[in-house]
Amino acid sequence: MTASDMCSATREPTLSFTQGLIVGQISVVLLIAAFIKFFIFGDPPSAEITAAARASERRSRTLAHKESLLTLRTPNLRQPQQTLNRKKSTVLRNPPTLTIGSILNKTYYNVDSHQPESLDWFNVLIAQTIAQARSDAQHDDAILNSLNKALNSGTRPSFLDEIKVTELTLGEDFPIFSNCRVIPVDEDGIGLDEHEFHAKSSQAMGGAEGTRLQARMDVDLSDMITLAIETKMLLNYPRSLTAVLPVALAVSIVRFSGTLSISFIPSNPSQSTPTMMRFYFLDDYRLEFSIRSLVGSRSRLQDVPKIAQIVEARLHRWFDERAVEPRFQEIALPSLWPRKKNTRGGEDPLEAAAAGGAGGGSGGSGGSSTAGTSGGKGKAREIPLQDLREETWKNMGSDSAGRAGDHLRYRQARGRGGDGSSTGGYSMPGSFTDMHP
Repeated sequence: MTASDMCSATREPTLSFTQGLIVGQISVVLLIAAFIKFFIFGDPPSAEITAAARASERRSRTLAHKESLLTLRTPNLRQPQQTLNRKKSTVLRNPPTLTIGSILNKTYYNVDSHQPESLDWFNVLIAQTIAQARSDAQHDDAILNSLNKALNSGTRPSFLDEIKVTELTLGEDFPIFSNCRVIPVDEDGIGLDEHEFHAKSSQAMGGAEGTRLQARMDVDLSDMITLAIETKMLLNYPRSLTAVLPVALAVSIVRFSGTLSISFIPSNPSQSTPTMMRFYFLDDYRLEFSIRSLVGSRSRLQDVPKIAQIVEARLHRWFDERAVEPRFQEIALPSLWPRKKNTRGGEDPLEAAAAGGAGGGSGGSGGSSTAGTSGGKGKAREIPLQDLREETWKNMGSDSAGRAGDHLRYRQARGRGGDGSSTGGYSMPGSFTDMHP
């Protein structure tokens, strides 16, 4: 076989280097175009499909948590808690054992047949509280300062510039609570049926363990609560501030509906734990957002669907990790025992007169108000209440003695009538006889 035959047997490349380069560039452009079209500007799934997918995911997580709790309920794994042995008082009489059944009987509440309540009075109180908070926010920048501080904290990513709040709307409507019902639950918050409740209703309420009552109410809010921010995305590779991309984002809460669960965890004196209020939302809630975005400085991209999906998913995750079952929030309740330091209104007249006399009497004796404020700008000097009362009584006694002497001389002059004759007996100061010319 000759060399020419061997060269003819080798296959020549079908595409040249230039043709391959062109094909590669075209394929990259097509991939970028497909990414922009389907990933960034693609139509997002409908709200019903997204809500159903999130609800099924939350439900599966809740069921898995309940199943894990049920598998751990064995006598060996649940050990009784050790309590401190404290000497009981012989003066304080022991009341009857407090149970769930006794509470329901004395309050005439039947968990099996009681109708749900409307909570109209509670809605009015909550509306007044929210309205006052909105009114205070109009005259104070505390909420804006708190938001700016929270958004620009140490957890902010390095590729984001300073975040600035450009719009804040607290809404105009109020949440509506309704359909409140009280149900018995076990120590893990799982509802009990009728047979389990009657079997456990005789257990004493001595701590966090055991059966307790839980109030569940429906919450519905249709409003427009908006938070708008501006920031810049920084590209720090290969060197710092290689590129800067302005971003504006506005997130609005349009609708929220769900079921709120509230229960009280009794205090445990043996462990010195206070009474706790536990609340969370069931996994069947519905939270709808309206998200607007603006990317770029000259050629701007408005309302990118993928940005809205990412932001909405992060907000749902943030809420699920904090206040949706099986997670919950606990707040320690303060003592409700009446105390003197918490009393307001119905002031003692003697204390009010003493406070007024100390402010005005010191100014009359010294020619200037030293106990009060100097020119309306100085700080008031703190005077003990006992010294204030003694000084007030002293001033009142000296003023009364001076006025009595003046009235006595005036009555003597009136009694002589200018000719040495007496006009009669004494008269009370300030009476009608003293007022005649």
